[in-house]
Amino acid sequence: MPQYPDRSLRLSGASNFRDLGGYPGRNGRSLCWRRLFRSDHLAALTAGDQTRLAELGVARAFDFRGTHERAAAPYQLPGLVQHALPIEPTVVQQMQALIDSGGPLSAAVVQALMQDLYRRLVSDEAQRFAELFEQLLATEAPLVFHCTAGKDRTGVAAALILLALGVPRPLVMQDFLLSNQYYRRPQGPAPSALPADALAVLSGVQAGFLNASLQLIDDECGGVDAYLSQHLRLSPAALDALAARYLQPA
Repeated sequence: MPQYPDRSLRLSGASNFRDLGGYPGRNGRSLCWRRLFRSDHLAALTAGDQTRLAELGVARAFDFRGTHERAAAPYQLPGLVQHALPIEPTVVQQMQALIDSGGPLSAAVVQALMQDLYRRLVSDEAQRFAELFEQLLATEAPLVFHCTAGKDRTGVAAALILLALGVPRPLVMQDFLLSNQYYRRPQGPAPSALPADALAVLSGVQAGFLNASLQLIDDECGGVDAYLSQHLRLSPAALDALAARYLQPA
């Protein structure tokens, strides 16, 4: 049995806060537990949640939310240094534009918008993920990276980290899909006139979303290794250093 069999920290104010530890990586070495965390935003953490993070030694937070998202839900946590890596959201705005123009907005349309988002994340936003990897290599302090829901921008970031550490793709996909199990959309009004089936697509993740990213990496970048090297600036030495930092000793 792994030392920490439950990935979810079950925080009161962040439903999708979970550990990337335990997955098998390069040369059969598993990822260290309690070092790399992924989450939805941290602005609703309770005092008890904050105490838990302090006990875990989480010292850095990397925030993929856009400018308006951060302004709408800011947070300041004792001992936690924030790093903004903004990736502006687009899908809700695209859906609202379709609604305003009288265009159809079905589950299939939202699925296509999400797949396009995932392709753009690995093509147009590679610099943000490269910056995250620079920080992963900068210090050994436990860290969390997040966006608003912790499933799309954060999901791609987590997938790239796991792939860089040698985790097999089926397990990368398994971790990605766990957002459907853990993420709980905050109570409140949905985007105006959004059909229930379209909202369900927007509120979760599907294998086809991450596969859209991976397919672009394979088809246009020459595969994961080439993408890590050419787009994320990870040399063989950097990948070795990443493995030494975040994988269990052989």
